[in-house]
Amino acid sequence: MMADIDFDTLIDRRGTMCSKWDDVQALFGIDDPDALAMWVADMDFKAPDAVRRALEETVAHGIYGYPGQNLPYLDAIRWWMAERHGWQIQRDDILSAHGLVNGTALAIDACTRPGDGVILMTPVYHAFARVIRAAGREVVELPLALTDGQYEMDWDAWASRLTGRERMLILCSPHNPGGRVWTVEELRRVAAFCRERDLVLVSDEIHHDIVLPGAPAHTPTAVAAPDIADRLVTLTAATKTFNIAGAHIGNAIITDPALRDRYKARLMALGISPGLFGLPMVTAAYSPEGAEWVDALRTYVGKNARIFDDGLARIPGAKSMKLQSTYLAWVDFSGMGLSAEDLHRRIEGQARIAANHGESFGLGGECWMRFNLATPSARVHEAVARLRDAFKDLQ
Repeated sequence: MMADIDFDTLIDRRGTMCSKWDDVQALFGIDDPDALAMWVADMDFKAPDAVRRALEETVAHGIYGYPGQNLPYLDAIRWWMAERHGWQIQRDDILSAHGLVNGTALAIDACTRPGDGVILMTPVYHAFARVIRAAGREVVELPLALTDGQYEMDWDAWASRLTGRERMLILCSPHNPGGRVWTVEELRRVAAFCRERDLVLVSDEIHHDIVLPGAPAHTPTAVAAPDIADRLVTLTAATKTFNIAGAHIGNAIITDPALRDRYKARLMALGISPGLFGLPMVTAAYSPEGAEWVDALRTYVGKNARIFDDGLARIPGAKSMKLQSTYLAWVDFSGMGLSAEDLHRRIEGQARIAANHGESFGLGGECWMRFNLATPSARVHEAVARLRDAFKDLQ
């Protein structure tokens, strides 16, 4: 058993080259030492002891040459996917990129051409649209339906939005924002749609380990729909799960040899390979000790979500979507009747909280905000108190 896992200690991250805290003034205009950073998706917790020990051992060696084949790293990924997700993969299926966004960009580069359409189910992680447009492709937005407080795929309404130029669909599973865990039936419907329209399916599963207690279990798309292997790229990363985003390492898991060769060719053409320090960190994270840490994290985030939701429920016109996965609360402020400018002024100017603007996530994100709950509970309590004060004149 591990020693007690501490998520309650407040750690000052300012001045540590930390985008989440050090960029608050530049990006949100909040010039206050007491500002709360609740935007970018990394956590305010120390990485597991096993990860820090592995990194310390690598640093202590003193020679930082080119990394080699790293079979323990590949085998740790294989063990984790089998143990935690019931997914059997082989070493050759695993390709490494510099994180999930880079992995997505490589898939776009390898499997589409300029002018092609890439489908997003919006609102969705904002970086997808950014890399699609930067690559000269067209973003095709299919707005999710909001039913009983949760997102659902709206196939009937989507048919009229398709142009015929689509060549790829990027699925966020579990969904960000909103934290929705898609069912096996929904994943199979996505797979069938991609086969019918000859689309490559990129399944972003970076949040797959952070499913909250009591929520439906996550199923990898590759397990739900094995018949789509010839067009499926699954993206995963230990960096999100274990709060080591600065390692900038993630995986494209592709079981089909022909599709994998297309992706690998772009990796080689661009000279992309993993750096030295991320490899031992991931190897240590994907272990029984890492699994124990993640289970404790899931419980803690679930507690924070309850604190946050209970507090938001006391603000008329604000409604937090019930989280099934991720640590990212998605809040609907449309019931207040405020303009986006007034909403942001109250949250950033009065509450002094930096949170993601909903419109950056695409169609359907208007009047929503995303709040990062992966922080000590004391900060979540403080955020709730500030939000209630910022909207008290409407109560």
